[in-house]
Amino acid sequence: MTREAKKQDSKESRHISHTRSGRIARLFSTNALVISNPPMNFLLTICLLLISTLSTSSAQQSKQQQSSLTRAQTTEAERRLSEMGYWTGAVDGLFDPATRSALIAFQKWGGRPITGQLTSAELETIRNGASPKAREVGYEHVEVDLDRQVLLIVNDEGGVRVLPVSSGNGKPFMDDGQMSIAYTPRGRFVVYDKTAGWEKPPFQTMYYPSYISGGVAIHRYRSVPSEPASHGCIRIPMFAARELSKLMELGTIVLVYDQVSFVSGKSWAENPELRQAALLDSVSTGFTDETEGTKAKPRSF
Repeated sequence: MTREAKKQDSKESRHISHTRSGRIARLFSTNALVISNPPMNFLLTICLLLISTLSTSSAQQSKQQQSSLTRAQTTEAERRLSEMGYWTGAVDGLFDPATRSALIAFQKWGGRPITGQLTSAELETIRNGASPKAREVGYEHVEVDLDRQVLLIVNDEGGVRVLPVSSGNGKPFMDDGQMSIAYTPRGRFVVYDKTAGWEKPPFQTMYYPSYISGGVAIHRYRSVPSEPASHGCIRIPMFAARELSKLMELGTIVLVYDQVSFVSGKSWAENPELRQAALLDSVSTGFTDETEGTKAKPRSF
């Protein structure tokens, strides 16, 4: 090889070497955090593994708690819930929609996380639970606690049957081209009208509605979430709709309240004439055309 060729080869070698060095330098520069601080990387990896392990363990534990309950334990939970006044349906050891509904009502009343899951922890809480108390006692009526989102059927001795509900969510919505607010009225009402079975179109999604104020009714709906979600009506679970409708006869007093508003119904209970007057007033305002007998359009579901 000539001196010129060697010189040229040396230049190319230095160019290649420089290029490789530059690439390696850039590579190390790009990954500087990874290379320059291996202890920190190790700690980060350990933390991520611990978080992953704890999450998996927590999920598995929750699943095991749910699946570890025997039918006898489910029966115990149902029986205890029923004894406290929650509407469980049949006490048969089957965790069906009625049992889940009773559990949700129990969680709502106690201010517990609303999971609808019967775990061993929930069973222990149920064992130590106490019966819900009506706001007023001494006469038969229905109460709707909007803060807790539950309905209480109250007998004249103060005993209760409790259901979860979903009321107006307070949000605006369009109704016949007009903007309305999804509001459930508070106050003292009477059941002034009822429909057996499904309401007529276009409100056929309302099942066994019992009207208490204009188009606002207590009724079954296809969705009864744990939080307020309706346009103003009081939604109840499907399984209880028919029986509740039978219990809520025309003239039944209904108290709807929250923590800042409550109106007693005792005067109506003690004076049938006042209740009858309230019923007639509700009927007259609940119909748009008394001569035609046309019911005011329900504005809420």
